[in-house]
Amino acid sequence: MSHRAAKGPLQGPLSTLTPADSVLESTFGERLALHSDAMSRWMGWRLRLLVVFALVGCLGLFLLAREMASLPRVDASWRANADNRVELVRAADPILEPLAGQVLVAVQADGRSVELKDALTLQRSARWVVDDEARQRHHLLHEELDALLSQPAVQFVFAGGRSAYVQTAPRGFAGLPAVYWLLCAMALAVYLVGIVVLMAKPNGRNLLYALITLCQAGNLVFIAIESSADLAMPDLVAHLDLPLRIGFDLFTAAAIVHAASVHPRRLPGAPAIAVSAWLLAAALTVGVSAGRVPYGWWWVQAAVVAYGLTMVALMTWSHQLEPHPFATVLRRFGIVTLVTWVLLTASLAAAITHPGVLHNIASIGSTVWYVFFASLIVLVPFLSRSQQVMREFSLLAAVSTVATSLDLLFVAVFSLGQFASLTLALFVALAAYSGARQWILTQLLGSSMLTTERMFEQLYRIAREVEAHPERTGMLLSELLRDLFEPMEVLLAERRVRATRVSSDGSTLILPVPALGGDGSVARGSIVLRFARRGRRLFTFEDARLTARVVEQLRRAVAFDKAVEQGRSEERARIAQDLHDDIGARLLTLMYKAQSPEMEEYVRHTLQDLKTLTRGLAAANHSLSHAAAEWKADLSQRLTAAHVQIDWAFDADKEIMLSVVQWSALTRVLRELVSNTIAHAQATRVEVSLVLRKDRLDLQIQDNGEGRNPRAWAHGLGLGGVRKRVKQLGGEVEWRELQPRGIGCRVTIRELSARS
Repeated sequence: MSHRAAKGPLQGPLSTLTPADSVLESTFGERLALHSDAMSRWMGWRLRLLVVFALVGCLGLFLLAREMASLPRVDASWRANADNRVELVRAADPILEPLAGQVLVAVQADGRSVELKDALTLQRSARWVVDDEARQRHHLLHEELDALLSQPAVQFVFAGGRSAYVQTAPRGFAGLPAVYWLLCAMALAVYLVGIVVLMAKPNGRNLLYALITLCQAGNLVFIAIESSADLAMPDLVAHLDLPLRIGFDLFTAAAIVHAASVHPRRLPGAPAIAVSAWLLAAALTVGVSAGRVPYGWWWVQAAVVAYGLTMVALMTWSHQLEPHPFATVLRRFGIVTLVTWVLLTASLAAAITHPGVLHNIASIGSTVWYVFFASLIVLVPFLSRSQQVMREFSLLAAVSTVATSLDLLFVAVFSLGQFASLTLALFVALAAYSGARQWILTQLLGSSMLTTERMFEQLYRIAREVEAHPERTGMLLSELLRDLFEPMEVLLAERRVRATRVSSDGSTLILPVPALGGDGSVARGSIVLRFARRGRRLFTFEDARLTARVVEQLRRAVAFDKAVEQGRSEERARIAQDLHDDIGARLLTLMYKAQSPEMEEYVRHTLQDLKTLTRGLAAANHSLSHAAAEWKADLSQRLTAAHVQIDWAFDADKEIMLSVVQWSALTRVLRELVSNTIAHAQATRVEVSLVLRKDRLDLQIQDNGEGRNPRAWAHGLGLGGVRKRVKQLGGEVEWRELQPRGIGCRVTIRELSARS
């Protein structure tokens, strides 16, 4: 699609070009929806490889859990007190239990001793230690403590000279905390989602997604390990924590930028953008991990922000080139994620001078952010599945993450108590949510703008047109769906699908053209809608279900209208028969008993009018040429009797059939206009012109009478009835004054056959 075509509104008739089928192929190229042998593919190497990856993931987590369960530990809980010292909270060992609330100053074992001057040891991950020097000391401290705690017995020395000699023992699987199992389960789920997406359709974009999920699964595993640690991290984990955690963050950001440069549209210069992103991530990871980059933590945080801004810019650029809704949604998710990352970074920066607060922010805030981000990553492949679920999840995740970030920021900046800061953060987050809820619900993924009233009007109109012209079902239904979803493109494809479907990226909705005519014919082809709300939102499964319901309601409307029309036809036939049998017989008797030739002639013409009326009521439709001949005969008889000359002109470029409603309305309009001329104009000549061109009917009646200034006329039952009947036909009526004298009336009905 060109830039101009992407931005301009959809105008003109429905597109029925050949590329519709190619669009169908490319959009639903997953082939799971188009080929009967789709499921058999999963019985091949992909399914086996998926099972292998799943087993590897489960086995890896099991081995990790076994290793963590076998590590010796002391069953005790520690925390950082107000003075940034390590304080014993509780202990299951009876020797340590009386020392709860005491400050730990040293750990000794096997003739070695490690002094604890502050609570740095409780900072589990070096990734979230801001100061370079503190990060190096953190690594050495955990290495020494891990070596001491691996001994069979450990002596804890507390402030005031008190000490306790405690035996260490493996914690066992039951000793691993519940949060460890929860985070490991989430890591496995994130990892498996990435593998499933990659196996479903192996390509470069899905490989990038799998890499992102693998990095986030790694982050969650490290957080799970940290949650089970006491005073020290295992030595191997402590060595790998910093380089891997930095790599996970930077490579995730680089992969996101790379993906944004090629999806949903390959941008100009995409290879250069991708290479630059990967090189920067690799260089920064190596430099910070090796301690060669001063202020390494700040560089990493700033790099992630830069990557986030780049991703948002690329999505904006992509949307300008082609307004794909996937770009819009990812841009919004990117902005929300970037804002929460900046909040977390600001909280840590503000708490540098408060080590105790810094520890809480680093442990709690980072965990909340990673869980939030991993949830968003898992959500991406399912963006087109459920709009309601996406909205609720996004709102819940955003509110909870913002509330947590604000809580930590309030503690760091204003030194509020934990309860006060949490309460204030919740109030601020909920207030912002309440004020912005309507905007979020309508802008996050968009919403349909077609009102219920307009929907019913469209359904009724289309039902009438489909009943008269079943071959136009596809075009008429496309017009309704265009108003409902406001797509960028509406195409009619010759290939037919079996059911309404949504593409995996949410860009396209496709449905089979239904057979609504009821004439036994089988509908062919499909309707393809691309880029809902002008590219501002995704198609979802709810849209597919709504479309199916619209089609079903349209089918019912057509059936109901046919039943009503059949009832009307039967009733009209009954009335016509009664008029013919009763009133016709009485008029015939009256004609033979007339007292004068003039009365006999009048009754004869009245009887002829009655026969014309009954034939019209009994017939289902009338050809325009036959109706015009009857109208000419009727008007000529009436005007001749009134000594008025008639000039009749009729011209049609094709023969069409008038419904009984159209025939009846036009008949009464002509009679009323001629009656007004006879009764009020005192005219000597009337010109009647009836022209049909390109399905447009123009009826003109002009006289040379004494009528003037039609704008000042009082429209009673006569002229009011003319206006009403013309409006029912979807037409327009206009009276104008002629020069030197007379009145002209023009009735225009566009698309006459479409309204039959």
